[in-house]
Amino acid sequence: MSLEKVLFGFFIVLAATLNFGFFLGAIDRPELHHVYELAAALVVSVIATVLKFGDRTQIGAIHLSTSLVADLHLIAAAITWAFAIHVTGEGMTPSVTSSVVSLSGGALFANVVSVIILIIETVMLRR
Repeated sequence: MSLEKVLFGFFIVLAATLNFGFFLGAIDRPELHHVYELAAALVVSVIATVLKFGDRTQIGAIHLSTSLVADLHLIAAAITWAFAIHVTGEGMTPSVTSSVVSLSGGALFANVVSVIILIIETVMLRR
């Protein structure tokens, strides 16, 4: 068993599950979507992206692409949240919360694609 592959799979699945945990709940209720959960999803997603840089295969390129998409969505969600709290001062209104959760939903979809690719890649491995 390769420690590198274990860590790679671990961070891909962890990024997806953290993002799912943040995404789950009524889209317009800020009390159901915690800022630290979004931050954890973003940090783990960036770690997963860094781990994908070493792979030079076509599947590796697709892994990297999905991870970059997830990162961009989560960064946009974090910026939206921070802007609403610290710049405009309006706070987490239902409209802002909906935007943040929708952006994390895009990241979740990219994470799911990445997990599916990981499963396909694993099934295709020959011993």
